[in-house]
Amino acid sequence: MYSFTNDYSEGAHENILNALMESNLKQSSGYGLDEYCEKAKDILKNVLKNDDIDIHFIPGGTQVNLICISSFLRQHEAAIAANTGHIAVHETGAIEACGHKVITVNSNDGKLNKEMIKNILKIHNDEHMVKPKLVYISNSTEIGTIYNKKELSDLYSFCKENNLILFIDGARMGSAITSKENDLLLSDLVNLCDAFYIGGTKNGALFGEALIICNDNLKEDFRYNIKQKGALLAKGRLLGIQFIELFKDDLFFDLAKHANDMASLIQDELINQGYKLLIKSPTNQIFPILPNKSIEKLRDKYTFNTWEEYDENHTIIRLVTSWATDKNKVISFIEDLKQI
Repeated sequence: MYSFTNDYSEGAHENILNALMESNLKQSSGYGLDEYCEKAKDILKNVLKNDDIDIHFIPGGTQVNLICISSFLRQHEAAIAANTGHIAVHETGAIEACGHKVITVNSNDGKLNKEMIKNILKIHNDEHMVKPKLVYISNSTEIGTIYNKKELSDLYSFCKENNLILFIDGARMGSAITSKENDLLLSDLVNLCDAFYIGGTKNGALFGEALIICNDNLKEDFRYNIKQKGALLAKGRLLGIQFIELFKDDLFFDLAKHANDMASLIQDELINQGYKLLIKSPTNQIFPILPNKSIEKLRDKYTFNTWEEYDENHTIIRLVTSWATDKNKVISFIEDLKQI
């Protein structure tokens, strides 16, 4: 069996494992105050071309979302997300458990725009309802789409005009930035949102995300929030070491591009064979609509997720490629697809 279930089935890139081994018996400070985390922060500030940002290394994406949203919002304030948004669907109500409602908006492409948010603001207009305060988006989105520079600029301008916080989930930021359809630089994001994170877990790291806080008003006492939510690792250097390696010699971007290229091979073949797609994705997640009988045959050799039922005889599945996806396995999948 070969997995197209997710982009974290494999462990970590060998450069990261080697670096962890080499530093294993070296003593360092704890809780992210070590030399490795400091070096990783300096590297990221250089990549992002900005020294006036706060950087925090946090073990996982759900923890980043939970800590940020619960820290940035007051008790009566809420987050706005697409109906496919990770905080609304796949985080076990983590945001609501902290007392903050997630207001969802139906979106066909997984993205939000200012008109959608404007409608939410019209409805939530007094103290009898929660107050929308934070706009949560993902790049790439949960269905593989990405924001271009104009879309993000328009969205952030609207947020600033309406005193809203724009927060970007970057669990798959690598795939977004290296997409052939992307026109954003990673460094552009510093000026296009209040906070975002760069995902390592889904792009070659064992675990870990790098949170970037751009808005000065959100920076104060943030480490208190990380500690309170159980995400301030005693052995924080494990995170710093990984991000040093990911951003050495463009490894982060090379790994993400590989994942996208492997997905593109499969998606192009699906289109060539006349299969419909839920949406044409420019990143490493693809969503073909296949006959149920074909899905059963593919499951003999491959694992993948069922997204949703399309009709009585067809189902939308999700195929995800990773930084370590074997091209030979992709070719085999394509051949098997032709056979059925």
